[in-house]
Amino acid sequence: MNDFSRRAFIFGGATAVSALVFVTVNELGSYALADLPEPDAKPSTVTIIEFGDDGQRLRSVQRQKIRKTKAEWKKQLSVDSYGVTRRAGTESPETGELVHEHRAGIFRCICCDNALFSSSAKFESGTGWPSFWEPIAPENLYEKMDTSFGMVRREVKCTLCDAQLGHVFSDGPDPTGLRYCMNSVALRFCERKNA
Repeated sequence: MNDFSRRAFIFGGATAVSALVFVTVNELGSYALADLPEPDAKPSTVTIIEFGDDGQRLRSVQRQKIRKTKAEWKKQLSVDSYGVTRRAGTESPETGELVHEHRAGIFRCICCDNALFSSSAKFESGTGWPSFWEPIAPENLYEKMDTSFGMVRREVKCTLCDAQLGHVFSDGPDPTGLRYCMNSVALRFCERKNA
């Protein structure tokens, strides 16, 4: 074995082990965090844009923010969906069912069914998570600063129910240059039947 291939083998192996350690620590750390506090019982009204399952924009509506207890969310969601959406966890890369979803349709919030992304804005980012270059309507989600794990990131949350969906980065394709890196377990895909 020559020096170059020996170095490539060593550095490649070290990189793979480092990535595995990072993902494992991130996974364990996010699920080890205490549950987020119970929601404030005070109602608040938000404006969202409703979409049909065919992807057609229906109307702008005002809705009461969806508030549920931890027990109610746990009853409604799978363990993984609860860990991501209600406890700000992250699924491991390449494990989500929607990573390579290419059918025409829309992606809705797993918690409240709010329309979040269209398949027309989805792209293969190579990161192992479903990625989009823009939301279906900016009103339907919001961003919050996330400083967990010693990083500064922009967390993406559902406007209607405050579910944590993933993060947005500035390394996406044109026309926005954004990459909304979402967790599959935070989304529900609705195929467009008339596509």
